[in-house]
Amino acid sequence: MTRATRFATLAGCAALVYLIFLVGIIPVPLIPTSVSDAILPVLPWWVLVSTGAYLLFQVGWGLYNFNDTPQAYDELLLDIKAAKDFLRERGVSVDA
Repeated sequence: MTRATRFATLAGCAALVYLIFLVGIIPVPLIPTSVSDAILPVLPWWVLVSTGAYLLFQVGWGLYNFNDTPQAYDELLLDIKAAKDFLRERGVSVDA
């Protein structure tokens, strides 16, 4: 199963459970009805904002730790040099 299929399956199941609770087919266990009626309509926005905050944190952390990988930097330079040499052999101008 690919990641996309796994994500689509889990997202579909979560959306189905959310809709079942939102419509009221099954009451939310251990939570009073008044509380669930107040929380369930705003839950998708909370998930969206939380996911965005998490992803921004991951980007910031990656930028903060970017210089901590000298081996990856050297590997990247070697790959770039090999790609340029490969393209030069085939007559492509890569220094422009």
